[in-house]
Amino acid sequence: MSDLASIREIDAFAESLRKDFPILHRTVHDRPLVYLDSAASSQRPEAVIEAMDTYYRTYHSNIHRGAHTLGEEATAAYDGARTKIARFVNSPTPEQIVFTKNVTEALNLVAHSWGRANLGEGDRILLSTMEHHANIVPWFMVAEMTGATVEWVPISDDGVLDLDALARMLRGASVLACTAVSNVVGTLNPIADICAMARGEGVVSVVDAAQYTPHQVTDVVAIGADFLGFTGHKALGPTGVGVLWGRSDLLDSMPPFLGGGEMIEHVDYDGFSTAPVPAKFEAGTMPIAEVIGLGVAVDYLADVGMDRVRDHDVAILRYALAALTDAFGAKIRILGPLDPEQRSGLVSFELGDVHPHDISTILDQEGVAIRAGHHCAKPLHARFGVTASARASFQFYNTTAEVDQLVHALDIALELFGL
Repeated sequence: MSDLASIREIDAFAESLRKDFPILHRTVHDRPLVYLDSAASSQRPEAVIEAMDTYYRTYHSNIHRGAHTLGEEATAAYDGARTKIARFVNSPTPEQIVFTKNVTEALNLVAHSWGRANLGEGDRILLSTMEHHANIVPWFMVAEMTGATVEWVPISDDGVLDLDALARMLRGASVLACTAVSNVVGTLNPIADICAMARGEGVVSVVDAAQYTPHQVTDVVAIGADFLGFTGHKALGPTGVGVLWGRSDLLDSMPPFLGGGEMIEHVDYDGFSTAPVPAKFEAGTMPIAEVIGLGVAVDYLADVGMDRVRDHDVAILRYALAALTDAFGAKIRILGPLDPEQRSGLVSFELGDVHPHDISTILDQEGVAIRAGHHCAKPLHARFGVTASARASFQFYNTTAEVDQLVHALDIALELFGL
């Protein structure tokens, strides 16, 4: 396929779907919005917005409690969304899907429920150097409570996990917390192989799939993790809802994370007993509208086709990496592997000596939305000797013309700083 044909294919695919996303048609500072911040929060298709609006307008009620029509309708929609999400990630049963408010809460649930019950003095917790703070801080908290220790699995200079070091470190370890895709360097980890390595050493694996699930086929059986979490707002869904998938035997054996309504089976003057999973981990009134919205979002992704989403990722990454390096040469430092097949849909970079926040501010004036900062991954930035980076992240609704606009806006930033 010629380069021109490839570009046309990328753009035709994106344009066929952009119409479903109302926000992509607005302007910012009198310029068309170029939204390149989907790694922080993707945009929502009209179908997700409508589903949540319909819930609030026509059958808003609490779930699993009221014996009236609205309550029954809300319960059916909420439980139906669980079934949709279980199908989307190939969960053997819907009951292995636990709803949380985001992936951070999902990972905290594992650390505090499973970790506090199973870790003790001298146990070793392994973290990859590319973890988001959500998969770091809870483990430090649990280590402090239990006497366990935290160890870091190193990465190479091009942002690839050192699997040889991992193999050595897994021996005698208790748990491995590892991201499937780095939210900074974009590295697509061989997560199924990593989980198999952990399983072979009897180590529990906890996978942060926040950046993975919106861009790849997510098959929890094939991945083979013990726990896997992702978040709705990066997967075309609403904020305020996340998902934890776990092995049934582990979820059944774990103590509850939060206490209160819905997670109980019985309460009396002597104590309480818990409801079965997943209710055991869903205390109180849940984010009902958000769960319903996420169910519609994963249906939308499934209809688009996750293989096609991945193909678009690779194609637009190839275009973006070439455009950035051609335009700026030695002035730009791209973090992570340069092979688009090894990474997911984001590019973090330094540009000259311009601070990432200055870059982001100037780009915003041109209508281009990117992220700037440490991206909740300070240890990873320290590994590369930087405190912050600028990050452009893509989803299937982005076009090559938007990449060109990014390059143009970055050129303006360099001119303003006399570089």
